[in-house]
Amino acid sequence: MMFDGDAFISYAHIDNIGLVEGHKGWVANLHRALETKVTQRLGRASRIWRDPKLAGNDILSVELIDQIRRSVALVSVLSPGYLNSEWCRRELEEFCKAAEEQGVISVREKARIFKVLKTPVPRLELPEPFQPLLGYDFFKVDQATGRVRELDEIFGPDAERDFWLKLDDLAHDLCELLQEMQTSEPRLQSRGLVFLAETTSDLREQRDAIKRDLQQQGYIVLPDQALPLSAPEAVSAIRGYLGRCRMSIHMIGKNYSLVPEGGLESLLEVQHDLAIERGQQGSFSRLVWIPRHLKVADERQQKLIEQFRMDQRLQDGADLIEASLEDLRTSITVVLQRQDKRQAAPPVAPPSGSIQVYLLYDSRDAEAVGPWSDFLFKDFEVIPPAFSGDEADLRLYHEENLRNCDGVMILYGAGNEPWLRRKLAELQKSAGYGRTKPMPEVAICLISPETPEKHRFRTHRALVVPQWDGLSPDLLQPFVGALKLRAKEHPRDGDGAAL
Repeated sequence: MMFDGDAFISYAHIDNIGLVEGHKGWVANLHRALETKVTQRLGRASRIWRDPKLAGNDILSVELIDQIRRSVALVSVLSPGYLNSEWCRRELEEFCKAAEEQGVISVREKARIFKVLKTPVPRLELPEPFQPLLGYDFFKVDQATGRVRELDEIFGPDAERDFWLKLDDLAHDLCELLQEMQTSEPRLQSRGLVFLAETTSDLREQRDAIKRDLQQQGYIVLPDQALPLSAPEAVSAIRGYLGRCRMSIHMIGKNYSLVPEGGLESLLEVQHDLAIERGQQGSFSRLVWIPRHLKVADERQQKLIEQFRMDQRLQDGADLIEASLEDLRTSITVVLQRQDKRQAAPPVAPPSGSIQVYLLYDSRDAEAVGPWSDFLFKDFEVIPPAFSGDEADLRLYHEENLRNCDGVMILYGAGNEPWLRRKLAELQKSAGYGRTKPMPEVAICLISPETPEKHRFRTHRALVVPQWDGLSPDLLQPFVGALKLRAKEHPRDGDGAAL
C-alpha cells in the first residue's frame, strides 16, 4: 500500500491567525515543530502536509482529497472553529472513507487519527471518530479560576515548555504509527502492558510524566482510548484493559473525580476496585500514589483518601505511597524490575515442607484451629505455637519460628486486641532475632466470638480476613497465593535451607 504523506493536518483557518502581528499562527508553529520532531526521530525527512491557503469558501479540490487519502495519519486540530467548519468535516469523512477502503483503520490498535485539542471541546459534541480517542491537550486550565489558556510561547516560558512536552508526546506516537506501517513485525517488542488509571485534572501533568516514562522504557500504557461515559460500559472497558496488564498505577489528587453515568462510585474508585479484582487472578501489582503534603478541601475526596489509607485490600499485592513524584517513579521501576525477574526465572515447584507457616493463636482457641491448620497443611509446613515448658525455651522456640517462617497466620479469637498487637510487634522485631530473608506474609483471621472490638480492628501490617462462620478458603487465597509466589522466588531444599 502506497502512502505519499506521513500526516495531513486538518484545521480551521481561524485557528491559524497569529495573536501577535508578525508572528506565525498557532497551527503553522505546530506544523513546523511536529515536522522537525518526526524527522529527527525517524532519521529521514518527514512528509507532513496541510493547506496553508485554506479559506471557508474554497471548494474541496480533487488534489486535496487525494492528498488526504494518501496520508498515513490525520492530525486534526480541534476547536470550536473546527466543529463549525464544513471543510474540516469533509476532510475527516474523506480520510475515514479511504481508511475503510484500504482496510487499515488502525495499526496494531494504534489509531490513524490524532486528536489535537487546541482548546477544550465537549466530548459529546465531537464527531464520532474522535470520541474514543484520548487526544493531546494543548491547553492548561487554571485550577483556581477555571480559565483556559492555550499552550503558546506568548503566555510565557511555562506555556512554551508545556507545548514542547505535549508536542513530544504527539511526535512519539505518530512515529510509532509510521514505523508500524513500514513493517509487518513490531519495531520493538513491548516489555509489557501497564494500566495507568485515569485521574483528575490537578494531576494531569504528573500522569503525563509517568506515561512518558513508561513508554520510553518500552511499556505499552493503557487505557489507549477514552473511557466510556456510562458506568456499565466503563466497567467493561476497564476490566478488559486490566486483564491485559501486569500492573496498575492509581494517582489520587485533591479533586473528586467524575461519577460515570448510572454509577454510584467515582471513576477513581471504580478503577481501583477493578484492579483489586484483577489482582486476585495473580501476576499483578498495584501502586496507589497520594502526593506528599496534599491539601484537600473537598470533603468527598477527603473521605475517599482516608478509605484508601485504611483499605485492608491494599495489603494484597499493593503499595500505598505518600511521597513525591520522584519517589513514585522509583517505586514503579522497582516493582517492574521485580516482575521482570519473576518472569525471567523458570517456575520451580517448592519441595514439600519448604514453605513454613507459623500458626499463632491463644491457648483457649486450641480446639477451634483444626480447619485452618488442615487447610494450610495441604500446601505448606504448619508450625503450631507452644504453650507448655520452660519459659526460656518457649521464648527461644517463638523467636526461631519468627526468624525462619515464610508466613504467619494469627487467629484472633479468645485473645484480646492488646494480645494481638503484641504479636504484630514481635513480628516487626524479627530482624533483631537474626532474620535475613524478607518479612513474612501475614494474615489475621477474625474468628468467633464476634465482638465490636474485632469489627473495629484495622492494621496496615497484615491482611485482615473475617472468618466468623468458620474456615472460608476463598478469602484466604491472597495469603496463599503470596506464599506460593514466595516459594517460586526463594526455593529451598527439603530441610528448609535456601538453595
